[in-house]
Order: sequence, then structure tokens, then C-alpha cells
Amino acid sequence: MRRIWCPIACLLTSTAADRCVVVAAGGHRVPSCVSNTYTVEAVAVASSMTQAVNYCEDLPEADQARRLAGFRGELYRCLTARADELFDLADAVLCADGPVRVLAGLSLAPGHCRGHGAVYDALNAGRVDVPRLRWAVGAVPLPCWPDGRIRLAADVCNWLRPEARTSPERMFCHVHGRGNNAGQMIPGWPYSFVAALGPGATSWTAPLDAARPGPRDDPAEVTAAQLREVTGRLAAAGAWREGDPDIIVVLDAGYDVIRLAWLLADLPIVLCARLRSNRVFWRVPAPKPPGMGGPPREHGTPVKCDDEKTWAGPSVTGGAETARYGTVQVAAWDRVHPKLAKVGAREHHPGKIPLIEGTLIQLQPARLPGYRELKPLWLWASLTGAGEPEIAVLWQAFLRRFDLEHTFRLFKQVLGWDAPLLRDPAAADRWTWLIIAVYTQLRLARPLAADLRLPWQRPQPPGTMTPARVRRGFRCVRDTAGTPAAPPKPCKPGPGRPKGSPNRHKAPRHDVGKRHPEGKKRTKRRAKTRPGRLNRKL
Repeated sequence: MRRIWCPIACLLTSTAADRCVVVAAGGHRVPSCVSNTYTVEAVAVASSMTQAVNYCEDLPEADQARRLAGFRGELYRCLTARADELFDLADAVLCADGPVRVLAGLSLAPGHCRGHGAVYDALNAGRVDVPRLRWAVGAVPLPCWPDGRIRLAADVCNWLRPEARTSPERMFCHVHGRGNNAGQMIPGWPYSFVAALGPGATSWTAPLDAARPGPRDDPAEVTAAQLREVTGRLAAAGAWREGDPDIIVVLDAGYDVIRLAWLLADLPIVLCARLRSNRVFWRVPAPKPPGMGGPPREHGTPVKCDDEKTWAGPSVTGGAETARYGTVQVAAWDRVHPKLAKVGAREHHPGKIPLIEGTLIQLQPARLPGYRELKPLWLWASLTGAGEPEIAVLWQAFLRRFDLEHTFRLFKQVLGWDAPLLRDPAAADRWTWLIIAVYTQLRLARPLAADLRLPWQRPQPPGTMTPARVRRGFRCVRDTAGTPAAPPKPCKPGPGRPKGSPNRHKAPRHDVGKRHPEGKKRTKRRAKTRPGRLNRKL
């Protein structure tokens, strides 16, 4: 066993000047607490594992309960103002009967000891030490894969606030419709989430970070900063070490994966993102014939995603059998790049724009759910020289990205993430991190909660239940883990505003949309008139 000392702000322990990370051989990375020193038992994941399970479930029940109690204690220390009410509010979300619809209704749930007025007061006037909470969430063990490789997914989930004219920093959020071209742009707060994915079809993920892009922020730069912070946090916690395989990050088509690959070129990650069906990439050009002058060629023959005639000559071909999509035919083109111009974010790029090469992957499924039209799926990965096994790992990791949609649905429909009618976006950020802490407790209580199923539900043994089923049995787990929050003190309500007095301090109204920096506002292009057309009119 070798010890690596590193300064860590906090990880499931009380404050200490120095933190210790213990790396042991033969097992998995398991964080634990010993007095005032945070210890992480980081163990290399052998590539010869035959069964992909969460190693938290292999621990004795007493250790699992102790780990949950340790996280709850660290969560309480992350709440620097209105700590007791914020912690009771998290317990109320976990112990409430049914989905959370109204925030004030949580004051009646088991685990909440204060009145309904304290609920909104805690979110508006409370404080959360987000950097410390990030470390606490990142110290929880990640889902295990047979090859020991980490898979991350980044996606945006919108908190819609269409009628909140007094809420600042709202942006137009894209909402999908049921028909073709039925999407809408609705004002709200977009949140960018980064989560770790697990193997197999499951509704469990491991949310690690959340950020709200502002009206003046660049979405690509916000995502790059998130992935850089999460990667550094995983490396500091011992989840990734030098010599381990690169971390796979899967993205949807809304991300500028080419620019992200350029911004994150120095990190040990591989980006794999879905592409639109009208993208065009270019192969490596053939060498010029001897004696031909001029500059060297940069672009070879194109590969058009919507033109089957240009799909010839893939570097890797293969197929795989899947339960949901049937036989999937895979083709990949190595060392392809897009044509980039000095527009948008690359307008002020110094010098010549470099060629960013990657691997273009095409997936052709045999069937799709819902009787949809069979169209090929296009992916682009930020690596070159990949063989058939690496290509299979990338596209199979992308299919697991849809597990994050289950987490978003649980956040909104069960935990009530977008239920509060908050005005201040800072309060929305506190509530978002509180929901992430709630979900992390469900992950830790997964092998401890009993299956309190409804009469029409099938029984599920502990360790295999969905997050909603674990939440139903969390009330008994909470009684065992205890709570660090102090009981409420008796007090009298304040006088409030005198009856009949008008509100003399009305909240300001805010516009919706992006804000362009000074000097970079968009200007309308003037229509150019052609002399020929003008003469014909005369």
C-alpha cells in the first residue's frame, strides 16, 4: 500500500490541514473516513473482471451505513448558512410520500421539523459551499465497468420559467415537440450536468457537477471548464491515475465537439459526440505528383453524411448484435477533419486555424423503437488510429448516454427539481446542488433500502431497485443513519408587512436571451443591389 498526500478542500470528513489518499492494490477505489484525515482506498480495477457491479454493494451492511452517515455529515458541513433547514429540506425530499409538487408542502413531510416559511427562507438566504460539496460528491465511488474505464456524459437540462419576468439571467431554452419541426424556445435557466455512466441498461447514473450558463457565457467554454474540473477532481480523488485508459466523454449533437476537442486537447479524455446528418468531413489528401508546384494540399476527398456515394473506403468495418436495435453495422473513417473558418468563436484565433483530426463513426441499426425511419447515426471521436475494439467501446458508451435522461426525469417528476417558483438564480443553484446531494444519498442507500413496493409492482431485491423505489424505503434508512441537524428552536413569527400597505419596492423586470459584449453586437447585413436589376426596373 502506498500513500499519496495531496491538499484537498474536503472529502467526507471534518476540516484538516492535510488529507491523505491511500492507494491499495487489488480491488476498487473506496473512500473512507478515519478521524480528521480523509482516506481514499484507491485500487486498480483489473481488466479481467467478469462481472460489472457496484462495489459498494460488496461491503458489509455496517460499512455501507457508515459511509452514508459520513456523506450526510459532510453535506451538513457544506451548508454554511441556514444549515439545519437546508438539511431538513433535503431529508424531506427523500422521505416525502409521492412526487414533490409544491415546495411549501415539504414542510409536512417526515424529516422536516420547521414551518413552511423556513423552506423558501433557506433557499433564498442560505449558503452552500459548492466547491466542498463537489469534492464530497466526487468522493462517492463511481459505477464500475469490466475494463475499469470511466465513462462520463454531459448534457443540458432546462428549468423552464416562461412567466418569471422578474427572474434575471433567463435564456431561451429549446424544448422538443412531438412532431417534425415542433420544437419551441421557452425562457428558462439551462443547466449543464456532468455524470458518470454505468454498464448495462439501467436508470442509475452518478451526477458529478452542474453549472448554469449565463447570458454572457459561451456554452463550449462552460462545458470545457466543467470537464476540466471534473477530470482533475477524479484524478485527485484517486479514481483515475497515470497509466489508466483515457476517460470517455459522450455528448449530444448540440455541442461543438470540434472546439471542445481543441480546448481539452491536454486532458486524458476522448470525446465522442453525435453529429447532424448534414455534416461534411475531409480525408487526408493524397500526395501531390512529382513536379507539381503550389502549396501542399490540406483537404482530401469529402465524406458527406447525407451522401451515400462518398461513404466508400472506411478504415474499420464490423457489426454487433444488440437487444434493442438488432444487428448494428459499424463503419469508421480514420483521420478525417472538418473545414473551419474564422467566424464565431474562432474569429480572433491567432494565426492559421489548425486541422483537428478525429474518427468518423457510422451506425446503421436493423430496427428502431417506435416504427421510426431507419437512418444512420453519425458520431465523431477525438482520437485517431483506433481499431475495431476501441470503436466498439466508443459507440457502446454513447448508447449509455440515454441513461442520463432517466436521471433528468427523476429530478423533475419525482424530486421536484423545477417545482419551486424561485426568483433569484442563486437560489436555484442552491436547490440544484441540494437535489444532486439527495440523489447521491439514494446511490449510497441503494443496497440498504428495503423494497416497499406497491401491490401491483414486482418485487426487486436490494441492490437492483430503481431510484424511485430506493427513495420509498429511504425513511427507514434515515432512522438508522441519523441526522446532524439541530432541532428547531421555539420562536415567534415576525410582524411582516402591515395589512393594507402597498409594495413600494417592486422587483425589476429582466429581458430574456443572450447578452453580447460591448463592441461585438450583431449588425444587420445590408442588401446589395445589383445595377442590372435596377436598370431593368427603370
